[in-house]
Amino acid sequence: MADKARILVVDDELSIVEVLKALLRRDGYSVQTAEDGSTALALLAAEKFDLMISDIRMRPMDGISLLLQARQAQSHLAVIMMTAYATVETAVEAMKNGAFDYICKPFKIDELLLTVQHALTYEQTLAENEALKETLRCTTFHYNMVGDSPKMLKVYEMIEKVARTESTVLILGESGTGKELVARALHANSRRADKPFVAINCAAIPEPLLESELFGYVKGAFTGANRDKKGLFESAEGGTLLLDEIGSIPASTQSKLLRVLQEREVMAVGATRAVPVDARIVAATNERLENKIKDGSFREDLFYRLSVIPIELPPLRERVGDVPLLAAYFLGLLNEREKKTVTIDKTAMSALQGYAWPGNVRELENVIMRAGALCENNQTTLLDLPVTIQAAAAETRPANPADAAPAQFRGSSLKSFLRAKERDYIQMVLKQCGDSKEKAAELLGISLATFYRKLGDT
Repeated sequence: MADKARILVVDDELSIVEVLKALLRRDGYSVQTAEDGSTALALLAAEKFDLMISDIRMRPMDGISLLLQARQAQSHLAVIMMTAYATVETAVEAMKNGAFDYICKPFKIDELLLTVQHALTYEQTLAENEALKETLRCTTFHYNMVGDSPKMLKVYEMIEKVARTESTVLILGESGTGKELVARALHANSRRADKPFVAINCAAIPEPLLESELFGYVKGAFTGANRDKKGLFESAEGGTLLLDEIGSIPASTQSKLLRVLQEREVMAVGATRAVPVDARIVAATNERLENKIKDGSFREDLFYRLSVIPIELPPLRERVGDVPLLAAYFLGLLNEREKKTVTIDKTAMSALQGYAWPGNVRELENVIMRAGALCENNQTTLLDLPVTIQAAAAETRPANPADAAPAQFRGSSLKSFLRAKERDYIQMVLKQCGDSKEKAAELLGISLATFYRKLGDT
């Protein structure tokens, strides 16, 4: 690849340009240079390049602006950004706008050349297999997750951008939304895919054992330590380590975890020497860590180390349109396993879509599996669903047409009737959202101020 790849180097520092040109030509690449964004765009308009290496801080056109226009000019142009200001914001912005990776000045030669090789390999594969990529998008774009709602499409896009980086990721979402699926997708689509994926639920490990599980221990470190044992960081060497329910780890372990993230080495319990580790860290939580920072139960510096790139999963109640897709998927699993042909009638499906799903996708899966096992004649009806869902469905529909206009409204104006029905609906949504006014307002599609005003009318 090296003798064919054409690389454009863009930087307003002549010394950097000359060093990069010499290094890349030594490795067999064809190199062109530009001292500003306008010159670079002119070259891109006239010639085909495989890779652009550009500084972020340039004038008059900065590197991000150049990146956006360059990717428009040549859609399969791999881009590596350089910066002496290695802030999270600039790195994330570059990734979001299509950069393959970024390197910090002063850079290590081996690291630079390896990043160039990875970028060229990735973009060349995409360019040569465009038709295959489109086919794969239809089958694997959802990364083993089901849903076509706008919020889920944003999650998939984020996975696609973040998977091929080495950045630490914090996955946020309520219980049952699929945080581990996202972590596995990040691993499976990364350069570490052929290495181990190791997951630990930090909340499920007793505090005295958590440290030894994460970092390992040496023989004789404590009573019962009859042999050396590797911790999960070492077990995930070269791969990905998922720290689920990260908000539950105790303060003492938080400080040691912070050191591991900073130094990239672990000290086993009872050991006198740290050993280097190479594992990508993905953390997940169903808690708002900002609140734990305020009450002093979670370290702020650890939070920022973990949340380099956050990915937030929407609760199921915010993507109601995905409920039929998920229900059909889980029914398919049930039918395949039980050799059945179970279906769901319209009334039951309507009830599923009207339910708030506090347990999210995991709860829906359990409901479908239970209803499919209990239903008669291979058809799931409303009566096969849990009583909580039946009750919620009963609250949202009148028993008969006459009940739609209760006696107290007969003879009243249409405005009074509609206002009363609006009050009922607001109260129902508020109840479904666990009395969270912010969530209810978001679900209703109105501002919080409008929500308070309408709630005040009740």
